[in-house]
Amino acid sequence: MGRRNVILKLDMAKVYDRVEWIFLEHMMRTMEFPNHFIQLIMGYITSISYSLLLQGRPFGHIVPSRGLRQGDPLSSYLFLIVEKDDSLLVCDVESLKIMELK
Repeated sequence: MGRRNVILKLDMAKVYDRVEWIFLEHMMRTMEFPNHFIQLIMGYITSISYSLLLQGRPFGHIVPSRGLRQGDPLSSYLFLIVEKDDSLLVCDVESLKIMELK
């Protein structure tokens, strides 16, 4: 049986918007980050809020519950922590396929 290849195409902008904060915290705990560091990071990412400009004036107050700020220097590193789990999942699936071929 021939080897099969898989190609993944990800819309990284959408992925940044969908990062669950609880999952990020779980991953940092799994990777054994110090508690003080985790609390600092979680405080940083959960303290954001947005307002809309309507006819040049601030309107409303939106408090997100997930996502990472694109363009923030720290967001890239936090995103890598979340994606580590996805890469491990892909490796596990690949290992299972290799075992099936044997």
